Amino acid sequence: TQGGMNACAHEEAARVDAELNAVYRKLLSKAASQSEAVAKIKASERAWVTYRDAYLEAMYPAKDKQAEYGSIYPMQADLLKAKLTRQQVAALEEMLKQYSGT
Repeated sequence: TQGGMNACAHEEAARVDAELNAVYRKLLSKAASQSEAVAKIKASERAWVTYRDAYLEAMYPAKDKQAEYGSIYPMQADLLKAKLTRQQVAALEEMLKQYSGT
């Protein structure tokens, strides 16, 4: 059912978000001795969250999203959020290499 697919997409978005948070915490831990680096990492993550949210709004600009995009909207939005988050996980993992000496 559409409700089941919406729930599955929501679970995927939550799983990828948890992965992002874990990599972010690890990155902050590795950079902890460099306060300027930590500040810049935090600023970049805040900027990414702003970008992600703006991107989602640009993709689905209607005020009443359910009426405009239908019952599939929650699934589409969560799958897009998961996709964007996976890209950010990869970016943070790449940055983590900088602070891990690899």
